[in-house]
Amino acid sequence: MAADGARRVPPEFVAAAEAAADLAGAAIRPLFRSALLVEAKGDASPVTEADRAAERALRAFLAKRFPGHGIMGEEYGTERGEAEWLWVLDPIDGTRAFLTGRPLFGTLIGLLHRGVPVLGLIDQPVTGERWLGVAGEGTRFASPLGGEARVRPCARLEEAELAVTSPDIFDPPRMARFERVRRAARRVSWGGDCYAYGLIALGLVDAVVESTLKPWDWAALVPVIEGAGGRMTDWEGNPLTLASAGDVVAVGDAALLPDILERLRG
Repeated sequence: MAADGARRVPPEFVAAAEAAADLAGAAIRPLFRSALLVEAKGDASPVTEADRAAERALRAFLAKRFPGHGIMGEEYGTERGEAEWLWVLDPIDGTRAFLTGRPLFGTLIGLLHRGVPVLGLIDQPVTGERWLGVAGEGTRFASPLGGEARVRPCARLEEAELAVTSPDIFDPPRMARFERVRRAARRVSWGGDCYAYGLIALGLVDAVVESTLKPWDWAALVPVIEGAGGRMTDWEGNPLTLASAGDVVAVGDAALLPDILERLRG
């Protein structure tokens, strides 16, 4: 059994996640820095054919490989959400970065076992970087430039590199709470989406604090962060679940977490 009580992930599930990421990348790369038809979804976030094509490829592959598994995706909803194994997909996390030609986006493939994240994959299909976290096995990182997944020591917030996608993700009450963290941190970098979490796993960023994330935004990130030696919780310090509000904290050094949580609580 894994340390968190979740079932160990069968090797064929891990291999399928990597094969699925390859298919999504093949759909995404031809559209990167090309003229795209952009629409507005209900939440005003941009949607491109790359999002849809990648998620269609992911869903078709996983449904054929594991017909009894559930699938939840940003673009096409949930099928068999009550299944023991649930794949959670975000074809392009960081669509605005994708649309503006910045390689700070990624394909997210997460797998939940009875609601617990046990496998997470972040794939950057343009740079060729891939993070793969599996419960009980740690996190692996592959890149043409080399490197390894291992968080760095940073026990004090005043020495920490903090990353946040955008200040716009916080409503006014949450922004007031976040500001207590931001003011105490050494420095804040804006932008990055899932890529910032990958940088925590590489020991280059120390913390991310964000709000109102959906399950497809965080499900793949938990095994990557924790497999590299970090921690990821909600703003109360609880494990993230499908019922969570989406307020998340990710840290490389677990010693940072109490101070951040205390500031978020006020």
